[in-house]
Amino acid sequence: MADAEAAGQADAVLLAPLSEDTFLHNLHVRYKRDIIYTYVGNALVSVNPCRALPLYSAELVRAYLARPPYQLPPHLYAITATAYRWVRDRNETQCIVITGESGAGKTEAARVCLQCAAVAGEERGAAGALTAAGTLLEAFGNAATALNHNASRFVLFPTRHTPHSTAYV
Repeated sequence: MADAEAAGQADAVLLAPLSEDTFLHNLHVRYKRDIIYTYVGNALVSVNPCRALPLYSAELVRAYLARPPYQLPPHLYAITATAYRWVRDRNETQCIVITGESGAGKTEAARVCLQCAAVAGEERGAAGALTAAGTLLEAFGNAATALNHNASRFVLFPTRHTPHSTAYV
């Protein structure tokens, strides 16, 4: 229990009292422990660590694909896996909105979502196309700004077509 409290609240909805100050403090506590993802209900807040963290692997993707939402710590894989399950099991179009200021990590977040979707789509042979999509998207529209050397100049709106539906990632 002490470790959980020291690491902050995984879902900010459970903060009491919930205020801007407690929300930002919770994000700060988690960030200091390299925990960059925090739920706010069914939304996910990500704080750009501005450095590489060992948070991504095909094995971890499979763990999130195998478990229901909220059974594992907050992660982009959880959001992507949930969207993937809705497309696969319910044949419903899904959309993941990634937003933030310049340098916030939107392009990286989109790449992480595509990598997760690629692992999920391995069984259907979609992995290669999804992985290539990230590289292709990044090749267009990037420019240097005062805040970010590689700033995106476009909206990331990759589309994944399945035999029975379309999923927006």
